[in-house]
Amino acid sequence: MSNRYRGYTIEQVAKTIDHSILKPDFTYADVLAGAELALKYNTASYCIRPMDVAVAAKVLAGSTVNVCTVIGFPHGSTTSATKVFETQDAISNGATEIDMVINVSALLSGDYDFVEQDIRGVVEAAHAKGASVKVIFETAYLNDELIIKACELTEKAGADYVKTSTGFASEGATTHNVALMKKTVGDRLKVKSSGGVRTLDQLIDYMDLGVTRSGCSATQQVFEEFISKAQ
Repeated sequence: MSNRYRGYTIEQVAKTIDHSILKPDFTYADVLAGAELALKYNTASYCIRPMDVAVAAKVLAGSTVNVCTVIGFPHGSTTSATKVFETQDAISNGATEIDMVINVSALLSGDYDFVEQDIRGVVEAAHAKGASVKVIFETAYLNDELIIKACELTEKAGADYVKTSTGFASEGATTHNVALMKKTVGDRLKVKSSGGVRTLDQLIDYMDLGVTRSGCSATQQVFEEFISKAQ
């Protein structure tokens, strides 16, 4: 049996997934199980709550699975100084990828300079320690014009990725929004889909649109689907 489905290998699919364990009711045991699953399938990263970074870093040490955490999550409404401190603390505990939420209220209010500086503070703190930054827009609250503006502000602030959603709003990633983000940033920034990515075909739909990462909590299901569908 070939290990390809819709033109992708299982390794390519794995290295697109940020396996995510972010719900507030996940226990310590859930976090450890998630780390083992990320190791089993060799995903791109394991994305966890800031409180879980140190233990995840210990379990994943020596592997090619990056340690990813979320900043200003899930609403983006903490102060810029708090986001910078969260970033520095997460990196000191072992995080190598930072997924921050923009200040959605400031964006909707048209305070674009504040949004850019809010992102820039996290970017500078992360890049100083060699960590990458994905900027979460929470596209459920934004129209096309504001999604484009958020992409432009993210690029100006020096971040590495634009990302659709937290998974905690009324809507997650959509093909329309992902395509719009990719069109806006081109190859200058990378694109991450997140929120509601629960099936293999959904994931590959986003890969076809140009995403290089996708947040996914249904990782086990995705790989089981790949194994059953590959020909």
